[in-house]
Amino acid sequence: MTSRNFIFAVILFFFLSPLQSFAQNNRITTTNKIGWYAYFGTFKISKKVGIHSEYQFRRNNWITDWQQSLLRVGVNYNPIPNLQLRTGYGWIETFPYGEYPINGFGKQYTEHRIYQMAQLSQKVGIVDFSHRYLLEQRFVGKYSDALATKESEFPLVHRLRYMFRLQIPLKGTGINDKTPYLAIYDEVFVGFGKNVNANVFDQNRIGILFGFKFNPSFRLEGGYLNQTAQYGRIINGKSGFQSNNGFIISSNFNLDFTK
Repeated sequence: MTSRNFIFAVILFFFLSPLQSFAQNNRITTTNKIGWYAYFGTFKISKKVGIHSEYQFRRNNWITDWQQSLLRVGVNYNPIPNLQLRTGYGWIETFPYGEYPINGFGKQYTEHRIYQMAQLSQKVGIVDFSHRYLLEQRFVGKYSDALATKESEFPLVHRLRYMFRLQIPLKGTGINDKTPYLAIYDEVFVGFGKNVNANVFDQNRIGILFGFKFNPSFRLEGGYLNQTAQYGRIINGKSGFQSNNGFIISSNFNLDFTK
């Protein structure tokens, strides 16, 4: 099997797997049409240290309504070429969208997040692989009752994330300047700690993207996104899930200030 045939087999697996996971009758599943628009920026300030920044403008009904606003910053450290470490802070606003809002009172809520990341990369033939491990300490806003106008507390919830991603050039043998490529990723989220509710399995994301690397400083990606998210509470006596399908468009900047 060639590398490109392997990639297409993986795509087929990703499309079929979610269909099996929702076949059970003890679940309530809602659907939303989402559009995520993202900026990622990395600014290298020394041989091994860089600054990470990102903003994700996440929308429901493609673009008309809010789903989530996510701002994240961090410091990168590259001890060796194939390993990147990062620690940082995230500020997230989640909005009441869909048939059953994430917040049980149907309110917008704030989350403050501290995170640590390790990402390993490797190249096999023409395929680039990466494994990202992310540990998050999430301080999630909680309302005391339905009449409250702001969060009364921010209990700590821990979450572990793992993302597997592969990239393959659509021409040539490597993703160089002015090269189109295909990227596929799957990321699973697992909550833990004493404040975890009904969603130990928190969510899973699958992305199938087409990208174009213009030069070492800029690349653009866009494609299909599936987000499967579990509610942190029981809904009508059943486990509640969202099956959100749509697209993601992201711009990626990589600037080297050491030159």
